[in-house]
Amino acid sequence: MLYFVLKAVHLVFMVSYFAGIFYLVRLFVYYKDTDEFEEQKKNILREQYLFMARRLWNIITVPAGVIMLTTGILMIFLNLGLLKTPWFQFKLAFLVGLALYHYWCWQKILQIKLLQGGTLPIKNLKLRQANEVATFLLFLIIFTVILKYMVIAYWWQLITGFIVLVLLITFTVKLVNKKKL
Repeated sequence: MLYFVLKAVHLVFMVSYFAGIFYLVRLFVYYKDTDEFEEQKKNILREQYLFMARRLWNIITVPAGVIMLTTGILMIFLNLGLLKTPWFQFKLAFLVGLALYHYWCWQKILQIKLLQGGTLPIKNLKLRQANEVATFLLFLIIFTVILKYMVIAYWWQLITGFIVLVLLITFTVKLVNKKKL
């Protein structure tokens, strides 16, 4: 029973964490979009976006991530056999990617804070593409968990599908933002 309660809590906070990460990088995009605004408007919006990013990070994203991580570790301890399964090893590899993305997001918040209203030294399109990284990681993690033992048997189909997904989303981002960039 405890394992399933932990799993439910893990899933709820996984959803909260990803909601935070998705919106956080979108706030970075909005911040970058102010580059061409008049000075007064730019300063007001940038101050607001930084305020929103810090609150989102400190009140939703990080706490949800901590609870998600804690419940995940507790589930591993309750079922150590998971560590021996190939699908779970794939999931752990994707979680390392998520941890790196989390670190990148944290660095961007610190960078914006240190800029004191200055311009982010990253292109708008790159930020918009970085906004999709969490989506890719979510797909990888969810498909790995749901398909479990099929991951090994059908790995090439999953990789091909994922590459098509990445290309489709990347193309869509470029197409949608063509006029803005």
